[in-house]
Amino acid sequence: MSNFTIDIYADGASVEGMLEAKNKWPISGFTTNPSLMKKAGVKDYITFASKALKAVSGLPISFEVFSDDFMHMELEATKLASLGNNVFVKIPITNSKGESSVPLIEKLSKKGIQLNITAILTLKQVQDVLSVLQPETHNIISVFAGRVADTGVDPIPLMKKAVTLVSQYKQATLLWASCREVLNIFQAQEIGVDIITVTNNILNKLSMVGKDATQLSLETVQGFHNDVEKLGFSIL
Repeated sequence: MSNFTIDIYADGASVEGMLEAKNKWPISGFTTNPSLMKKAGVKDYITFASKALKAVSGLPISFEVFSDDFMHMELEATKLASLGNNVFVKIPITNSKGESSVPLIEKLSKKGIQLNITAILTLKQVQDVLSVLQPETHNIISVFAGRVADTGVDPIPLMKKAVTLVSQYKQATLLWASCREVLNIFQAQEIGVDIITVTNNILNKLSMVGKDATQLSLETVQGFHNDVEKLGFSIL
């Protein structure tokens, strides 16, 4: 396994998955979101958060607000932040109506709450957030590079500009979100991104890093052959 200089945060909402990630891979932190919690079958947010905090043993972990109106977002953010000093509160860059969260972000930052601003896809959004983060706070700017790539656009130029911007603010670190493949870890590291979020499914592929291509080709064919035998039928 390669020695990465970028911080790798495990992305998921299974406490068992968090423990697996912490024990198997070079993990520096954790992130969760409502979609991952739905997929994992989480029924009670605070119970899940309490178990997750025990599992991560003091490493940074991000919990996202659930509300769509800013008044309740603020109340939720305050409660989530109170769960532990290693908690970062995830605030989406807008609500579902497209209304900017920047005023709320500024308000929460003035309270000293550690924030993870999520669902960012444009450089303007990065600039808007950076302009209101307070000195002496610690925050994460999550740019969804993977979702940019899903639109058929190379995210590297955007992420390079974001690196330049975020590096000017001591109170902010840049996160590459929506990692799609192991290659993204190397891409993010090469251009100077601080953090990348990676699911356990992709982390499992780290064992392939540096593997000889000829050997990998053979193992691929062997995998096909094993599947053929399990099918139990032939063409002729």
